[in-house]
Amino acid sequence: MTLPKPIKFKVERYIGGLSQFKKIDNPIKLSANESALGPSPKAIQAFENDKNNIFKYPESDSESLREALSEKFNINPKRIICGSGSDQIFDLTCHLFLKPEDEVIVTEFGFIMHRIYASLHNAKVVLAKEKNFTASVEEILKKVTNKTKIVFIANPNNPTGTYISKSEMLNLRKKLRSDILLVVDDAYFEFLNLSDFTSGLELFKDSNNVLVTRTFSKIYGLAGLRLGWGYSSKEIIDAMYQIKPPFNVNRSALSAGIAAIRDDEWTKKAIEHNTLWSNKIFSVLKEYKIQSNEPSANFFLMNFNEIKVNSDNAFEKLANKRLILRKMTQYKMPSSLRITIGNEEANKHFIKSLGSVFK
Repeated sequence: MTLPKPIKFKVERYIGGLSQFKKIDNPIKLSANESALGPSPKAIQAFENDKNNIFKYPESDSESLREALSEKFNINPKRIICGSGSDQIFDLTCHLFLKPEDEVIVTEFGFIMHRIYASLHNAKVVLAKEKNFTASVEEILKKVTNKTKIVFIANPNNPTGTYISKSEMLNLRKKLRSDILLVVDDAYFEFLNLSDFTSGLELFKDSNNVLVTRTFSKIYGLAGLRLGWGYSSKEIIDAMYQIKPPFNVNRSALSAGIAAIRDDEWTKKAIEHNTLWSNKIFSVLKEYKIQSNEPSANFFLMNFNEIKVNSDNAFEKLANKRLILRKMTQYKMPSSLRITIGNEEANKHFIKSLGSVFK
């Protein structure tokens, strides 16, 4: 009997941060860059208030959330598309712009989902070398060919925690061909407040050949509801609506998302918490001579190349203290671990436990 045969894609699967390791009791998960404080109480209340309506379909095109985003960021709601996480926006983008053998440029240690979605749509993924774990405009431009269709860049970048400046971003867009789509992933922009940094949305909201993506998973603490959005020219967004599934954002995500972006006080509290503990943890890493990025997001990439402890031993010893970090083997950085800024208790426990790595 002949059975249906699925197509076999030669694409690596995304490996998420561990929630458990060797059946540790009460593990402290610092592996997935989740929110340290969780969602706004107002977002939780909005979620609760709508629970009796979950038998109803949500809005087909997330109209109420788009209006709320428009008000929050002073942007055109007709140029917004919402998705089941920013992942869905990446997928729609690749579906819309890529044919087999087209080329997509990503940075050497850039967010891995960018290259996974490009590969799923049979594009050739081209890696642009980074300099000191930082995206290089020069190296990106070197990789451009007549087959280049999309350039992906996360700024600040996950997992390296580095960023490129406003002037570099503008230079990149200026020097790319006008028919190449620049996708700027703004997932961590709220955590970075430096004079030479400007978010992708602020830089390119009037552009016709840039797509900016944002997420509710990080600063807003709604990772479990899967909610993200994209902003681009009306022509590009209209084309995305032609291929977007209806009802792609669930009711609970819409309700909680609207409440979250309107709760400025909670967002400010989350940013202040992150700034406080980022600086404290960065100081401790320096004391132990562990190389890492400067504070720029809600995580640190710890590099163990220059010290006598290797990353596998560090991971095991910290796991024995109930701390679960993120191994970086999928990113071809086997000597590194990434740690998420947690709540006060988790951060204090990490600082107290870090000395055990060197015993």
